[in-house]
Amino acid sequence: MTTLRLISSMATKPLLADLVALYQAQAPDVHIQVESVGGVDAAKRVQASEALDGVVLASDAIDKLLASGHVQAGSRADLVRSGVAVAVPAGQPVPDISSEAALKAAILAAPTLGYSTGPSGVQLAKQFEAWGIAETVAPRTVQAKPGVPVGSLVAQGEVALGFQQLSEMLGVAGITIVGGLPPEVEIITTFSGSVAATCSQPDDMRALLAFWQSPACDALKRQHGMAAA
Repeated sequence: MTTLRLISSMATKPLLADLVALYQAQAPDVHIQVESVGGVDAAKRVQASEALDGVVLASDAIDKLLASGHVQAGSRADLVRSGVAVAVPAGQPVPDISSEAALKAAILAAPTLGYSTGPSGVQLAKQFEAWGIAETVAPRTVQAKPGVPVGSLVAQGEVALGFQQLSEMLGVAGITIVGGLPPEVEIITTFSGSVAATCSQPDDMRALLAFWQSPACDALKRQHGMAAA
C-alpha cells in the first residue's frame, strides 16, 4: 500500500475528496490523505519542509514554491479554473450584478461585504482600488479568517453580500448564490498541483496529478462549479 499525503487550500477541499475517490477506485493500492487548510497556512507548511508528497494551491502560490525550491521543478499540473461568485442571505433581495456598473452599485449599496484571505479576496480588493471605492467600503468589509467560508458568514447574517469561489459557495445552507461576476471584472483562479520537495514517492505523486488532469475528471470538476484548466 502506497500512502500519499497532500495539503491544499479550502477552495478545492470538496473537489479533491471526490477526485481522491475516483482515483482510488482505479488504483486501490494507493491511499491518499488530503488535509485542507487556509491557503496561506498551507504554503507556510510546505515552506517549512513538512513531510508532504503533494500540494494543491492557487497557481501563483505554486509558482512561488517552485521558485523557492519547496516543490519539484517541472511538477506544476494545472487542474481547474475557478470563478468567484456572489451570495446573499437566503430570503434577501437578489441584487443586479449583470454588468460592471451594476455590480459596483450593489457593492456600494450593501451594508456589509465579505471576502476571503485567498486569491479571490486579493483580486477583489484590487478591483475596489481600481474603482476608487476602497476607502468607502473598508469600514463595512469583513475579511473571513483563513479556513472560514465566506458563505457561512453570509448565512449567519454577518455579511450582506459575500464573495468567494463558486466551489466554496455550493451546498452552503442559508444563502442564495446570485451568480458569477460579470465578464468585464470576472475573477478566475487557476488551482494547480505539484510534487513537494519532501516527496518520497514522486512517480506515484506525478501519476496522481496526471490522472487529475485527464478528461476522466472533467465531469466532477463541472459538478463542483469549476472548469478543467
